[in-house]
Amino acid sequence: MSEKYRILIAEDERTLREVITIFLTKNGYEVDAACDGCEAIELIDRTRYDLIILDIMMPRKNGKEVCEYVREKFDIPVIFLTALNAEDDIVSGYEIGADEYITKPFSTGILLAKIKVLIKRYRGLMVTKGKILLDELEIEPARRLVKVGGRQIDLPPKEYALLIYFIENKGVVLSRDQILDRVWGADYEGYDRTVDTHIKKLRKAQGKAEHHIETVIKAGYVWKD
Repeated sequence: MSEKYRILIAEDERTLREVITIFLTKNGYEVDAACDGCEAIELIDRTRYDLIILDIMMPRKNGKEVCEYVREKFDIPVIFLTALNAEDDIVSGYEIGADEYITKPFSTGILLAKIKVLIKRYRGLMVTKGKILLDELEIEPARRLVKVGGRQIDLPPKEYALLIYFIENKGVVLSRDQILDRVWGADYEGYDRTVDTHIKKLRKAQGKAEHHIETVIKAGYVWKD
């Protein structure tokens, strides 16, 4: 990692807080740690962070209160890392403004992958008040909401995942196999031409923004501004 990114982890369980701090430090990140919501807000006010990881059930101020505070003042990606795994809790977390919601127990590998994707997304794109702005496109990742020229479009999960994957890799030619591995998963055993079908649907849904996705003969697809 050529540039050091700074992450804040707010977690009241000391052992887990230390484990995550050590893990992220070993992977090249600078890490600050807070044991409750009030300490987290104090750190956020005086330090520039590239990403924030929040437990929800913390003393003084809980993670949702901290997330609401962040969304009012900053454009910083937020991951909830919590034991609350009920559907209502997860939906509430996204509605408040979390970019990702990971339930305990969790994989450190998955946590690291999500951190990399979120930092890349926020730093590589124009993000304003939690929205990705790209030409005529406006995307709210927390709500999975997409607008083209101010008009909301409804994208099924696969088309939405394709859109985000393309945007995160602007200018990079992506093969069908790469797209299948990322969007469908490495265990997918179906026909690779299913990618073409879903990209056709995505282009149609995008309307006047469809020109961004270009076909590269015998190679795959690429997103062009």
